[in-house]
Amino acid sequence: MLAPHAFTSRAAKMAHGVIAYSADTVVAVVDPDLAGRCVRDVLPYLRSDAPIVSSLEAALHLAPTSVLVGIAPAGGSLPDDFRAAIRAALLARLEIVSGLHTMLNDDAEFAALAREHDTRIWDLRLPPAAPLFSGAAWDVKAKIVLTVGSDAAVGKMTAALELVRAARERGADAAFVPTGQIGIAIAGWGTAIDRVVADFAPGAAEQLVLEGERRARELLFLEGQGGINNPAFAPVTLALLYGGAPDALVLVHNVARTAIEDYDVPILSYRALIRTYEGLCATVKPAPVVGIALNTRDCDDGEAQAQIARARAETGLPCDDVVRNGPHALYDAIAPALVKTAVLHV
Repeated sequence: MLAPHAFTSRAAKMAHGVIAYSADTVVAVVDPDLAGRCVRDVLPYLRSDAPIVSSLEAALHLAPTSVLVGIAPAGGSLPDDFRAAIRAALLARLEIVSGLHTMLNDDAEFAALAREHDTRIWDLRLPPAAPLFSGAAWDVKAKIVLTVGSDAAVGKMTAALELVRAARERGADAAFVPTGQIGIAIAGWGTAIDRVVADFAPGAAEQLVLEGERRARELLFLEGQGGINNPAFAPVTLALLYGGAPDALVLVHNVARTAIEDYDVPILSYRALIRTYEGLCATVKPAPVVGIALNTRDCDDGEAQAQIARARAETGLPCDDVVRNGPHALYDAIAPALVKTAVLHV
């Protein structure tokens, strides 16, 4: 896993997500700044003893089969200082897995090395062809729960994955439906909605829930993207709200965030967010917000519990931090409200 000079930063959220949730074994992380330590030493919540090494070459004796580009930089371009490691991995016949917007298969040098050494480059963000939205998602029998956010990068994927885990442990036939590059790396399938041409993004979301129902007949947790008042990323949020045909919404918020990241736009209040999301769905296929998943990672225990209590008091909805406190209490509280809703008809 490549995350040089970045592993403990939020830029390495790809690496963090895969370590936390993928079924694949992570044998090493490349970050020369932290070489000689292990993941648990620097990020205890990931609960991994994978060693951190100085270079790709130093990881080869651990017999990796793939190399993951473990960062998600703004704009999604490949940093120049990653090229040597990717070149070395291809020479060692390792698969390259990348979630960047830059397609590594389009890089002439990397493509030639992959062919020459009989390996492959998996560009996670390369979407399959998508049709226009057809309405088939409205006939999905499984209940569809979409995680929606107060902003981008607040924990929508994590909330969905944790609630899937709780649902399965309670005996439900449930699946995680990935819509972004990290979720795809974890689940091994999916479509990066942010790479689909706008008119076809709802159709891509529809295809995802149709595939999700083939994997689980009872309950689908659709990974949310963006945020409804994020000036850059709201379009992907809308594509999932309509194309994903959710029956219920779980609102996700990072309590440390007061403004949309990178923009001077305030985070909406809980009530305003609920009103906005429910209002949008109400014009096509109603979907209520049934609970709130808070990200309290930057809080101590007392502050975290106070934030959870405040959200419950303000909204009257079940609320918890599904990482800090586990997902079962929130899942048990929202499960009775997970029912199929019907599309509006004139």
